[in-house]
Amino acid sequence: MLIQENISLKLYNTFGIDVTARHFVSVSTIDDLKQILSLKEYPNKLVLGGGSNMLLTRDFDGLVIHINLKGIEIISEDENAVIVKAHAGENWHEFVLWCINNDFGGIENLSLIPGNVGTAPIQNIGAYGVELKDTFNSCEALAIETKLLQSFYKSDCNFGYRNSVFKQEAKGQFIITSVNFKLSRNFHSLNINYGAINSQLELMQVSNPTIQDISKAVISIRESKLPNPKEIGNSGSFFKNPVISKTHFNTLLENFKDIPSYPISEDQVKVPAGWLIEKVGFKGKRFDDYGVHKNQALVLVNYGNAKGNDILNLSKLIQKTVERIFGIFIEAEVNIL
Repeated sequence: MLIQENISLKLYNTFGIDVTARHFVSVSTIDDLKQILSLKEYPNKLVLGGGSNMLLTRDFDGLVIHINLKGIEIISEDENAVIVKAHAGENWHEFVLWCINNDFGGIENLSLIPGNVGTAPIQNIGAYGVELKDTFNSCEALAIETKLLQSFYKSDCNFGYRNSVFKQEAKGQFIITSVNFKLSRNFHSLNINYGAINSQLELMQVSNPTIQDISKAVISIRESKLPNPKEIGNSGSFFKNPVISKTHFNTLLENFKDIPSYPISEDQVKVPAGWLIEKVGFKGKRFDDYGVHKNQALVLVNYGNAKGNDILNLSKLIQKTVERIFGIFIEAEVNIL
């Protein structure tokens, strides 16, 4: 283990923000992680995974711990299902492709989501009608205070929309080291009715889709709408889709006849944040070296050398404008540091 000094984090966050870590270490074993966490000469520590769900606005005057735990293994299986363990440092999309190549179903709709496996449960990542919690079996996490490994099962995690126990009452207390998924081996339950998946499958001339077909369709859709972080810095969706009351929604319908919605309960609906942002005129807007992507208003982008505060201030301007016009506050999905 080598602790380095004054390391740029530009390559460690998908926004490509160039801030500096006073000290930096990459850990590839749990024993190394325990040792690093025990070092008292670095009281200020920041744990960094794939860097896909954060906006860095300043240099970090402490020790950045990059989680680089690798490995994928089959824990158990029968003719219908398999439990697969993926370590926290595995790239999420590469893990999805590994499962698809082995004909393990359940996470194909989550193809091409940026980030690593270890941070996926924190956010309860989701796309195209599927969330991580749908296949989550358990995870192991290291308690930062005691340095002991603890298992979390689905009932322990309080999963919600882009939410979990790791963002709430257990925030900052654990580092997820591995995640177990329960995936199908036969009779895959396909989810193709959300978004443009069906239309994309028709374009692909696929009438009886496999999980491989669905993954290809999702990748095509995402690539057409979302910029590749390796080419244009971004963190995917910057904002959560807000949930509002039906009463509020019906009031908005009087002035905005085309406002889309998705029912959540008898008295609540979800409204696409991207539609709200586009409606108030921010889609495709560029300010110097940062802005809102031309194909997806949910995505804020760094065109090259933007500062984290540039993007943060833009997000606040978008929030204020949407709230002023629609009476809806759209919450940031990314972590801001």
